[in-house]
Amino acid sequence: MEKKLNFTQTLTDGVKLGIANFVPLLLTTILYAITAWIPYLNVGTTIGYYKVILSIAKGNKIDPVSIFDKENFSRMGDFFIFLGLKFAGTGAALCFMLLPGIVMSIAWNYAIYIFLDKNEAPVKSLTLSYKITLGEKWKIFFIQFVFGICIGIVSGLFGLIPKVGVILSIIVSILAAAIYVAIEAVIYRQLITKLDPPKVEEPKEEPIA
Repeated sequence: MEKKLNFTQTLTDGVKLGIANFVPLLLTTILYAITAWIPYLNVGTTIGYYKVILSIAKGNKIDPVSIFDKENFSRMGDFFIFLGLKFAGTGAALCFMLLPGIVMSIAWNYAIYIFLDKNEAPVKSLTLSYKITLGEKWKIFFIQFVFGICIGIVSGLFGLIPKVGVILSIIVSILAAAIYVAIEAVIYRQLITKLDPPKVEEPKEEPIA
């Protein structure tokens, strides 16, 4: 039976992984922010940042400096083709009274991870992302919505504390960003099993005496 996206598990695992990887994620984000304004280099660091999210999904250790790996430029041409197709398709969907655009943005959101993780072509990555999100789009939307509401409430409450409220609110926002990235990783980890279902070993037959 095909495993469905688990609402509670996704949020719980996302919070745990976000907190556990907070420091390396923060360092990665700082390095990315510094280099985001440098032409050409920013392409490799952008691809590298997506690979960091993949590392979280696979349970691997995060190396902030990995966003500078030369390997990140190996599929730069395909990466631009992928972005062009995704933005053009989403833009066209937005012309149909907004909602189709929102649906397609969720449907294709995980194509970048398939593109990098499975080394698939741009079009196939988008097709597979649409496939693994079938029946899961609204659940993904509500996971992100609930998380956003919770963070907004917590940040707002901390902001009411005299003197240190603003600082606490900023800290909560930074931590929330790390958790959000981890939630993305957890969602992808669950969805990708639709393409790579866990193998079940068949029991070996005992030889007849």
